[in-house]
Amino acid sequence: MDTRSSKENILSRLKRAPRSSYQGDEPVYRPWGSDSALTMDNKAQRFISMMTANHTDVKVTTRAALVSTLRGVISDYQLNHIAIGTAGEYIDACQNATSHVQVTEFIHCIEHWKTELFDQVDAGITHSAGGIADTGAIILWPTEHEPRTLSLVPPCHIALVKKSMLFGHFQQAMAHNQWNHYMPSNALLISGPSKTADIQQTLAYGAHGPSQLVVIFLEDE
Repeated sequence: MDTRSSKENILSRLKRAPRSSYQGDEPVYRPWGSDSALTMDNKAQRFISMMTANHTDVKVTTRAALVSTLRGVISDYQLNHIAIGTAGEYIDACQNATSHVQVTEFIHCIEHWKTELFDQVDAGITHSAGGIADTGAIILWPTEHEPRTLSLVPPCHIALVKKSMLFGHFQQAMAHNQWNHYMPSNALLISGPSKTADIQQTLAYGAHGPSQLVVIFLEDE
């Protein structure tokens, strides 16, 4: 068979196909939060509501009370071994809050502590690059200081989200961070604990990642 002739025949048929006669306006996606009059409090209320609906435990606190809030989460979830990064705005608070439990800092190549991470660590704590109110999601931008494994492997993920870094919708987040010029190679959007209903259509948590997600929502001071 002449491959070139077959290709030309297919393209010719596509060109002769009747075009749509629809003359109306093209549909426009209008995400929640497109109204510039929305306040940060509106976004915070929407974000917390959406995340809570997706089985996320949201703790509202301040920077001054961050250590005590983290310690409360550690106590409530009975966490004994926590993995943290090596840098970030709140790294000192993370180190302070976890001083009474076993802590593993991500300072070694994963090959050197893979067994510990998969078998012994109860939770991972990460910073975030903000939150999206429209869908209720947190934005993670993993780095060498806070690799993706901190939010993916442990059964509990604790994420720190600043109220001032809330966006109405995903487009605002991309524009603010200039992703058209500085697109991260491994950005993550997390809207709740890992879940699946592939098996017998029964919803199960923790199949492909953490079964628990705790968001520490930091009010501006």
